[in-house]
This record gives sequence, structure tokens and C-alpha cells, in this order.
Amino acid sequence: MTIKPLLDQAKDHFIAVAPEEVQSQVFRHIKEQQASGIVLGLQEGDQAPNFTLASPLGERVNLYDELAKGPVVLTFYRGSWCPFCNIQLRAYQQLLPEIGRLGGQLMAVSLQSPDNSLSHQEKENLTFHVLSDSNGHVADSYRVLYELPDYLQNLYEKSGMDLAKFNQTDRWILPITATFIVDKEGIIRRAHVNPDLMKRMEPEDIIDQLKKLTP
Repeated sequence: MTIKPLLDQAKDHFIAVAPEEVQSQVFRHIKEQQASGIVLGLQEGDQAPNFTLASPLGERVNLYDELAKGPVVLTFYRGSWCPFCNIQLRAYQQLLPEIGRLGGQLMAVSLQSPDNSLSHQEKENLTFHVLSDSNGHVADSYRVLYELPDYLQNLYEKSGMDLAKFNQTDRWILPITATFIVDKEGIIRRAHVNPDLMKRMEPEDIIDQLKKLTP
């Protein structure tokens, strides 16, 4: 399974239908993050910070409790309003049986509110952990949190998207899209952190890494 063709198709659609101003500002921000010189995200070999987050139904989910059961595929995504995130999560949902067969499990973290996460989970029929990090503390601990610059805030507001309200926070923040594969000892064995929101870790990369962690 590969998701690149679907992501490329979504990118082509964005370029075809989005106003030129929207395109220029989105691609401007991607280029600024890529050229920043800042090391984005935790690196392979780093210890994964522990956390406890709420599921849409109020269940408290702890990373290290889940790691006791097997390796975790931990992905940070922008929100249910992002078509590229939805392509990624649908593909990972299809991958879930294979992830489980290899002893792993999947956790997806966004900054959107629990209510919006619940709506997203139900709409997309996602059966893995979908967790809310509304204040961004967990994303920050994995070094993937960023503040939206003013020009992007204005862009979102013009389109009717109040991101702070959607995420139930007083800040305009998002995670850089990232996926970490964490072994049972809490060590990050694979990290895919890319400020280009139109690119994601391929499913086969996830499976290949989990196979290396399976006794």
C-alpha cells in the first residue's frame, strides 16, 4: 500500500481550486519551516516523552501503558479539516490489522477538541486511539508544535476557520505532521517529521520498521 498517489492527487486538487493567495501563503510557510535551520521533531534513538491524553469518550490513555503491550505507531496530525490528514488516517486504519499482527498499535494525536475528535473518529470509522492535545503540551514535548504566523491566521480567519476555537485553546497552534515508531522500551526507532503537510510516512515504512521490532 502506498499513499503518495493519493496525497499527490489531493495536492493537485488544492492547486487547481484554491485561490492563488491561499496557495502562495501555504507554500510560503512550508518553505519557511524547511529553511529555518531548526531541528524539527525528536530524532531516532531519542527517548519518547510519556504522556496521558483523553480519548473522545473521556478515557485516559497513557503512552507507556500502551508500550507495555507492544510498540506504538504515534502520529501527530493537523485536524479533521485537513484532507491530507484524512488520507493518511484512512490508510493507517486499513493498515491496522497488520500493525496488530506485528504486536503494535496506533495512536493519533491532534490539537482539536475532544468533541471534534469524536466527530472525526465516527465519520472516518477510526478504531485506533484518537487523542486530544488541545493545549499542545505533548506536541511541544516531541518538538513538533508551532505557532501560526499572522499571515496564516488571517488566511484561516478569512475562510471562516477559527482554529483556536476549534481546538478549544487561546493560541493559534498546530503540530508539524509527524509519525514516530516507538519500541517497548520507549525509544524512537523511526521518525518521519516533515513540514510539508502534503507528505506523510508511507504504510510500508511502518510495517518494515515494526517487523524489525517483532521477536
